[in-house]
Amino acid sequence: MKPTDFNAANQIQDLQYFGEFGGVNPSISDSSTYTFLSAKTMFDTFEGNAEGCYLYSRHSSPMNLYLGKALAAMEGTESANVAASGMGAITPVLMQLCNAGDEIVSSRTIYGGTYAFMKNMLPRWNIKTHFVDITKLDVVEAAISQNTKVLYCETVSNPLLEVAEIEGLAKIAKKHNLKLVVDNTFSPLSVAPAQLGADIVIHSLTKFINGSSDTVGGVVCASQEFINALKNVNSGASMLFGPTMDSLRSASILKNLRTLHIRMKQHSYNTQYLADKFEKDGLKVVYPGLKSHPSYELYASMINKEYGFGGMMTLDVGSLDKANELMELMQNRNLGYLAVSLGFYKTLFSAPGTSTSSEIPIEEQKEMGLSDGLIRFSIGLDNDIERTYQKMKACMIELGVLNK
Repeated sequence: MKPTDFNAANQIQDLQYFGEFGGVNPSISDSSTYTFLSAKTMFDTFEGNAEGCYLYSRHSSPMNLYLGKALAAMEGTESANVAASGMGAITPVLMQLCNAGDEIVSSRTIYGGTYAFMKNMLPRWNIKTHFVDITKLDVVEAAISQNTKVLYCETVSNPLLEVAEIEGLAKIAKKHNLKLVVDNTFSPLSVAPAQLGADIVIHSLTKFINGSSDTVGGVVCASQEFINALKNVNSGASMLFGPTMDSLRSASILKNLRTLHIRMKQHSYNTQYLADKFEKDGLKVVYPGLKSHPSYELYASMINKEYGFGGMMTLDVGSLDKANELMELMQNRNLGYLAVSLGFYKTLFSAPGTSTSSEIPIEEQKEMGLSDGLIRFSIGLDNDIERTYQKMKACMIELGVLNK
């Protein structure tokens, strides 16, 4: 089977969990701690030798394990560990993989919170990050030193929508004995990074996977060995930092996960439609599904085409003032929300240079091509996307972004 033939939705569909009383949804254990019938079993559980026993919900809980199994199946990894946020997944992974004196080679266009952690926090532990153009494999390899331990990228970068050549990066990582960590938040179901050679796959569950903007969560999908290391009571970064997901939130995300395949198809269809239309109108549009995108052919070879090119696109309207004016008008016309995050049923839009990427210094934003007139769109599940296009176009004409 080719990596692009891997169908994540089928892996999720084949999982069935019965509730404690035969319910079609697994029962939620609303407990922070668990009782034992013998002191020896408690000791064995602390030592990790009592499978199926629960000790304390920071260690694990039934619902977190259910969700973790579903997400591991989705990514095709041996195991997974859920966390209370996307950053609660990312930061323990990097701390688990790196010691003082180690280095990371990372994409320069990544989520602002990840960038800030690498740039501002990790140096406190004497861990250095080299930010590079991840689309140039020769540049990536040139940045690797004897101290490098991790290659880090996003499948589709936030917010510039650059595409990482995961198979090529995986070969570099293997050659230099590094771990390739891929944030797949923008492309669930469409791309399966572990099938392309990634060692560790991360998601912010807050976004497309949950899909209703009511829950914050994250997940690390990896080998059983690495997940066990993360959860080790003595040396596991996830265990000791404690970014534990609440069981009620896990249950909510697990329910929403079952409709992800339907939602991703609609997100992708709608975004492709708008990107095609606005490009023909002469706007500066970036979307991986456009043939004008520099990585169109690469991304087309990576994705499961059933789920399309994703629900994210950008428009550059020239200036921050014009971007803010347009976003406010679109919100007033009920076209979506001027809000960060993504994956909601309504369209969300923001100017990343002053929001989700504001942690990146202005000079570095300019160097990577992040202009202050750039608007990042997470396109919603609108039923009549032609109607949406006409309403958006009317806003742009009214503000002079487009000519009549």
